[in-house]
Amino acid sequence: MSVNKALLLLIEDDPQFQMLLSTTLENQGYQIVTATTGKEGLIVVRNQQPNLIVLDLGLPDIDGQEVIRSLRKWSEIPIIVLSARHQENEITQALDNGADDYLTKPFSTAVLISRIKALLRRVTKIPGGSQEYFQVGEIKIELTKRLVLVGEREVSLTPIEFKLLSILIRHAGFVVTHRQLLEQVWGASYIEHSHYLRIYMGHLRHKLEADPARPKYLLTEAGVGYRLQDGG
Repeated sequence: MSVNKALLLLIEDDPQFQMLLSTTLENQGYQIVTATTGKEGLIVVRNQQPNLIVLDLGLPDIDGQEVIRSLRKWSEIPIIVLSARHQENEITQALDNGADDYLTKPFSTAVLISRIKALLRRVTKIPGGSQEYFQVGEIKIELTKRLVLVGEREVSLTPIEFKLLSILIRHAGFVVTHRQLLEQVWGASYIEHSHYLRIYMGHLRHKLEADPARPKYLLTEAGVGYRLQDGG
C-alpha cells in the first residue's frame, strides 16, 4: 500500500481541528474523507472503505466507544482514537473495544503521522494478522520455528512466555491491554489476574532485555497494558 494511495477517514466534530488534521495529512500525501458524527462515519466506512480511521471519542450523536464496537462487528479497518479524555479506563475501554491505538489531546501531529504510518505498515506487512519473522534491535524471533535469539544467543521460552510474546509481536508498536493479554494467553476466566502478566513480563524482560529494570523493547503503558517496540 503506497502512502499517497491510502484513504483516511477523520471522524471529528470540531470543524477547526478537522480542517487542521485534514490539511496536515493531505500534505503528507494521504487522501482524506471526513465525517462529523458517528452515524455519518459508519456510513462513510461502508461506502468508501477507507484504509484507516482517525476517531474522536467525543461525538455529538453517539459516543466514539459505540462507533468502535459497531465497526468491529463487521470491519477490521485500523482505528486510531483521539480523545481529550485522559482517564485510564476510557483508554483501556477503547482498546478493549477494538481500537488499535490512541492519542490524548493535545498531541503532536508528527506523532499522529508516525502512528498512522506504523499502522498502515503493519496492515501491509502482516496480511491477515500473521507474521513469521520479527526483529527489533538484537532480538530476533522466528514464530513458525519458535526460535528466539538475542544476538547470537538462543533463548529458551516457556509455552506461556512464547504465547505472550507472539501476541505482542502481532501488535508490535501498539499497546495491548491487560484484559486482551490475559484473555488471549490464559482465557476469559483470568481477566482479573493481572499479577500473572507482571510475573511473566518480568520473566520475558530478564531473558530478552539487556537491563530488565529499564526495558527498551517490552514497554509498560501504565494502567493500560504493554507495548512491544516496533521492529519495522
